[in-house]
Amino acid sequence: MEETLKILVVDDDEVDRIAVRRALTKAGIEMDLSEVSDANEALSALNTTSYDCVFLDYRLPDQDGLTLIQHIRSSEIKVPLIVLTGQRDEQIAVELMKSGATDYLSKSRISAETLAHVLRNAIRVYHAEMQVALANQQLRESHEQLIYKNQELERQQQQIQMQNFKLLEASRLKSHFLATMSHELRTPMNAIIGFSQILLRPKFGQLTHQQADMIERILNNGKQLLMLLNEVLDFSKLETGRLDLKPEIFDISKVINTTVGEMRSLAEVKNLSLLVQTDLQNPLGFNDPVRIKQILINLLSNAIKFTESGDIWVELKELPGNRVAIIIRDTGIGIAPKDFKHIFEAFRQVDQSITRKYPGTGLGLAIVDSLVQMMGGKIFLESEVGVGSLFRIELPRRVTSPTLAIETPTLKREKGEQEQIFCSAQNPHQSSSQANKAPIGYPK
Repeated sequence: MEETLKILVVDDDEVDRIAVRRALTKAGIEMDLSEVSDANEALSALNTTSYDCVFLDYRLPDQDGLTLIQHIRSSEIKVPLIVLTGQRDEQIAVELMKSGATDYLSKSRISAETLAHVLRNAIRVYHAEMQVALANQQLRESHEQLIYKNQELERQQQQIQMQNFKLLEASRLKSHFLATMSHELRTPMNAIIGFSQILLRPKFGQLTHQQADMIERILNNGKQLLMLLNEVLDFSKLETGRLDLKPEIFDISKVINTTVGEMRSLAEVKNLSLLVQTDLQNPLGFNDPVRIKQILINLLSNAIKFTESGDIWVELKELPGNRVAIIIRDTGIGIAPKDFKHIFEAFRQVDQSITRKYPGTGLGLAIVDSLVQMMGGKIFLESEVGVGSLFRIELPRRVTSPTLAIETPTLKREKGEQEQIFCSAQNPHQSSSQANKAPIGYPK
């Protein structure tokens, strides 16, 4: 069933109004037709009633069609407007359409077919224009929303940048504070250790067993605190980029054996065997021996701390590409795979509770990881809970240090002499079978 259209005819000539009514009726248009004879009545009807189409005579007694169309459009009345013109008014009708008319038709051409065609076309065009206007409105609203969201994102980005700046500043201040406090606390701690050692010397008088035990406790605890302070100080230097390597020619095997010897007493307290195996054809390396020793002490301290029974192995191996591997294995409690990604983070321990069984700052492995990276090496971890852990450090036999970029003539001469010694000690006949040994596994 065709929809009934509400149509308004604006014409002061009754004959013309009748002609429009008859043509629409003959065309079979279902309609509710209203008629007015001047512009004022038309405006009043349009302000109170919603119409599907308006047939508008250009020549009205109180106002011309152009002015009426302008009033209708300025009042934001949305309705298709078809201008009915005389034979000489077609040029004016074009101007009317520019002002907002939907279509125009000469009165001499009014017929059922023509009027129905113009009516349907005007309504179709009007609906299309409304859809376009609605789409444009939605686009404008979307554009405004995008602008607002972009502004909001910019504000959030500025807040994030400001927060990042504050975090960086807080981190810098924290590192500075840690470095300052660690440095300041080392002085009295060294005094405590020194005086404790003096008191234990026989030439200062004999101590009772209880006195000696108390002073030894002071000494041991002082050394433990000094080690923790040194860890914090080194970490703060690493964070701020103020820790430099001081490479020199040194005997790698000797440093490893010396360090293991110093740690052996700690292992013996827990009845742990500490075994060393070196497999180097050339024992010399160009690196920072103090930092190599620090890496080994940290890894051995952890191995001893987390191993209740069994063995700890240290192995030094040749690797292809003029590299060496330092491997530390233990039969300790092991590390779960889910904790692998956190194990080298600063201040992180597998057990973070205040009642944890194994004390420490959580900086040892973070320092090891940073030092290994500074040396251009890599660190690998294999572990199984309840079986043990394996830390494998792979380092270049010789490292390059940015601190050696500026050299005095004396330093250049000494370095040249060291290079000559280092190169003469290299073994060019290393067998491929030894160079390609598989990584060490867990003890059986």
